[in-house]
Amino acid sequence: MKVLFVHQNFPGQFKHLAPRLVQLGHEVVALGVNKSPPLAGVRHIYHAPIPPPVGADGRTALDDYAAKFARGESAAKAMRDLSRNGFQPDVVFAHPGWGESIFARDVFPRARHLMYAEYYYGGPTGDAVFDPEFASPDEESTRMRTRLKNMHLLQAMEASDGGLSPTKFQRDQHPDWFRDRISVIHDGIDTDRFRPNPAAVVGLRSAGVELRSGDEVVTFVARELEPYRGYHTFMRSLPSLLAARPNARVVIVGGDGVSYGAAAPAGKTWKQIFLDEVRGAIDQTRVHFVGRIPHEVLTQLMQVSAVHVYLTYPFVLSWSLLEAMSIGCLVVGSRTAPLEEVIQHGRNGLLVDFFDPKALADTVAEALENRSGLHHLRASARESVVADFDLKRKCLPTLVDFVGA
Repeated sequence: MKVLFVHQNFPGQFKHLAPRLVQLGHEVVALGVNKSPPLAGVRHIYHAPIPPPVGADGRTALDDYAAKFARGESAAKAMRDLSRNGFQPDVVFAHPGWGESIFARDVFPRARHLMYAEYYYGGPTGDAVFDPEFASPDEESTRMRTRLKNMHLLQAMEASDGGLSPTKFQRDQHPDWFRDRISVIHDGIDTDRFRPNPAAVVGLRSAGVELRSGDEVVTFVARELEPYRGYHTFMRSLPSLLAARPNARVVIVGGDGVSYGAAAPAGKTWKQIFLDEVRGAIDQTRVHFVGRIPHEVLTQLMQVSAVHVYLTYPFVLSWSLLEAMSIGCLVVGSRTAPLEEVIQHGRNGLLVDFFDPKALADTVAEALENRSGLHHLRASARESVVADFDLKRKCLPTLVDFVGA
């Protein structure tokens, strides 16, 4: 079988599936934009879309769609080149999020087309109107921007024979008419790699500290430190938390940019805005911002974590949360739909109101105080991931079946 993966940042969610298909004897080609280390046996090809000019008033939702259309045209040219050179895929599996798959069915009409249905914007239980602090006062304009934001996703659904979402919550954000064609299969967590280590030690050179299992380490991890991942709520919890736990150290992992929500006001970052808000009420020598760190170091950090805090809008669930659970972290998370799907309060973690910094601080402080009595939460967190998200024994075989290999 011949399989074409389409993903701007390949391998992305296909990093385990693509090489597994090669191991099974299938011919695999990957089309992307941003170059990455090659995967054994996968033929990587790249295209270079030319972004359209931005209007005088700055980028609008329509400009964003034009950029996705340009990506679709560029990817289609690369696919036509593949076709002319004799590659006719049996399956095209695309992440449509950036527009690359808009014309895929036109180039390969006889292939089976699958889409990675990561997220559909604007659902009543989703992210768009979740946080009133950052909601636009112009609801009509918000709805219009959201509709434009979904146009390329609607095209992808119309052209797809089936879809895949990693969680039920993400599947259920999609329109009713397509939802039944979406299979729920997670990308998979390597539970053999992400496992507890009672002897773990991590050195954080940027913070000048060395931390060990047994230390009062509170961790917070996000790709970018922004409201979508509850950074503002977490920072607002720190004055109470640090006052209650004088030996606690807080390690915050994440970049200064924006992955999902609106950008911070001009010339500022969300990281700095919410640090400045609490700066005078916290001991900054016990709060360590370490930026982005290598995955190996992140794993060691999770292994020494006494309490791991994960907050999110109703949105895409992070791999980092499931990796933390696999490591056996004691997770304190937000009572939002993505977490409620994987964490049962008091069984394999603790949940608090997303908007309540005091409740978050109190819960984390109590968890630190009663660590020895909450070991069952750590064990159950790992057991949950092994049972439902194990890469090698559960998710990867199911993904291979989904592709039809």
